[in-house]
Amino acid sequence: MTSVRGLVVLITGGASGIGAATAKALQAQGAIPVLIDCAEQQLKATAAELNATSFCLDVTDLAACEAAVAQTLATHGRIDVVWANAGIASFGPLLLTDLAGWKRCIEVNVFGTLNMVRAALPAVITQRGYVLATASVSSFANPPAVSSYAASKAAVEAMCNCWRIELAAHGVGVGTIYASWVQTPMVTESDMLPAFIRLKSTMPAPLRRAMPVSDAADMIVQGIQRRARRIWVPGWLRLLHWLRAALHTPLAERSLLQAAPEMEKLFEQTIAISGVKASSVAPRELAREQAR
Repeated sequence: MTSVRGLVVLITGGASGIGAATAKALQAQGAIPVLIDCAEQQLKATAAELNATSFCLDVTDLAACEAAVAQTLATHGRIDVVWANAGIASFGPLLLTDLAGWKRCIEVNVFGTLNMVRAALPAVITQRGYVLATASVSSFANPPAVSSYAASKAAVEAMCNCWRIELAAHGVGVGTIYASWVQTPMVTESDMLPAFIRLKSTMPAPLRRAMPVSDAADMIVQGIQRRARRIWVPGWLRLLHWLRAALHTPLAERSLLQAAPEMEKLFEQTIAISGVKASSVAPRELAREQAR
């Protein structure tokens, strides 16, 4: 492993969840986190706690990402690691889900990753640094009712696989984070939906348990130290990744096929109570959409 001491690490989605926890863990080892998020109040609080540089912006705005990179370089003189971690989720069967929320998930998770990595890349190349992006177990295990999220994370995985080869000659490492359930606001919000609870019930017990965010942060810091190609959160996901071709056979999908009609009915019931938008989009993202 190499030390992260003195490294400037640009983190999107840095106000809360895995991003904030990892920023704290990195700082404890001497790194200099720079936080980016669109949740202004939470970002201010986390940045104040760490005495860190921060930028409130929407990662779908390339110009804003470029401006944040320029200001980071003016302040710190370098960027050693860019971590495209910002992400949102959209939920619901295709027939019923809110399509605007479906598309927004793709915009944030795919184009947001693209924008931040592209904006920071010249600075990272100068440092022969490290590009990191947050994918998910959903990038290769694709359950029903999360088609937007699964598609977006599969795209993140594919982009990183391409970039890893492209950037090797520049001395830049590229890593992908594959995370299962972690105790973050996104997971907490999802657990409020009856259809999502039904989906989780189809999974083996290890896949239903959410790990503490601090444990996930420690794994990610170790991955950054190793400039790892892949970071597994938790580690046993490596085996599931090796078996990915078997995950979408009729036998493996049997419990999901049984659950899908029930999930659709539960989702219809939620729509009747809350409306299609609030049923498909997490509360924090819904609030941000209303603010926009």
